[in-house]
Amino acid sequence: MRVLGIDPGTIAMGYGIVESRNEEVALLDYGVLDCPAHSPIGERLSLLYHGLEQIISRYYPDAVAVEQPFVAKNVKSAFAIGRAQALAILVAANRGIVVCEYTPAQVKQRVANYGASSKEQIQEMVRLQLGLPEIPWPSDAADALAVALCHLGEVHLTNLLGGQG
Repeated sequence: MRVLGIDPGTIAMGYGIVESRNEEVALLDYGVLDCPAHSPIGERLSLLYHGLEQIISRYYPDAVAVEQPFVAKNVKSAFAIGRAQALAILVAANRGIVVCEYTPAQVKQRVANYGASSKEQIQEMVRLQLGLPEIPWPSDAADALAVALCHLGEVHLTNLLGGQG
């Protein structure tokens, strides 16, 4: 199964593509789609949309996993992230790709077995699970890889539980 993980943002959108093969997970690509911070929101959303279309056309993922916005103190920031999240869902839906959404706590629980893990702990677990010499950079890309790994973990768990019937 090939999964595109998305860490949504309207200035920097992290992406990571992983593939599971016979219990092994392989890293295919990761990075960030950057937009000029002071450009109009419509222009940024268009750049992100076309960037995601190119990534999907290059890797043909079986699923897209998107992190849901975390609303703490900054509602304006969460609203912007929600726009980017909706955009990622739209691009995948237009291609007929399954989309799953995960909260930050779900990603932390699945990747590090602890729902309150620090950002650094999650990044280190991503590095270890993918067998990388260094933590993926920038952090938005590492976060996207964590979302993709979370989805693979959820699918694996669902398959295991389905087999117990």
